[in-house]
Amino acid sequence: MHAFVASAHTFVGRRKHNEDSYLLDPVEGVFAVADGMGGYAGGEVASRLAVESLAEFFQHVAADTEATWPYGLDPSLSLAENRVDAAIRLANRRVCAGRQGSLRDMGSTIALVSLLGSSAIVAHLGDSRVYRLREETGGPALVQLTRDHSLYEQLREGGVALPPLAEFGYANVITRALGPHEEERPEMHRVELRAGDRLLLCTDGLTGPLAPEAIATLLAAGPVEEVCERLVHEAFLAGSRDNITAIVIAMTE
Repeated sequence: MHAFVASAHTFVGRRKHNEDSYLLDPVEGVFAVADGMGGYAGGEVASRLAVESLAEFFQHVAADTEATWPYGLDPSLSLAENRVDAAIRLANRRVCAGRQGSLRDMGSTIALVSLLGSSAIVAHLGDSRVYRLREETGGPALVQLTRDHSLYEQLREGGVALPPLAEFGYANVITRALGPHEEERPEMHRVELRAGDRLLLCTDGLTGPLAPEAIATLLAAGPVEEVCERLVHEAFLAGSRDNITAIVIAMTE
């Protein structure tokens, strides 16, 4: 089983309000970033509700092993995967319930990592991402562990010729998220981890202006607290016009 250290940093950037939220729970080994949508009030509320719901669920089931879950077990998933699935579905229910009045259009992305010793469950909805940086023979290798739930990615996978994302007129159109649909479930998979690996969870305020090569270089060097702040700072300097949030997790011996 690997030990780890983790750090988080969020920055309002060039926006008036920060609609990003994050969960940093090293005790339960659960980490998440959420990027709210639906106007600044709705976005702030949605992302906050999402991470609060996640935190409450994981802490509740950890404190009471006989706790009643909000959903039945899916036999195609492991117990740990069922726990992540239930947590995100419950967060979605919480956001859906709040979609009233001025908040009727609110929603949020979610990207979550649940550490399980030498592996992790990665789950997400929307275009917030999870990356893994691993030292290979030829140098650090960055792998994106999530697939954006966005119009751009959907068209790209369908073979449509597209300009770079920064030049695409509908770059902010998300196809899956917390809030719009009551029965939404996350895309989820398990990944193996090694000592020395680093994980990055981040909102699109970071990935928009920073190329993968820049992310890899920044993620590789220094203590996680400094790396986390440096990633956010460099994304801002590179022109990000969104809120910027990052969580960095370093797997140790």
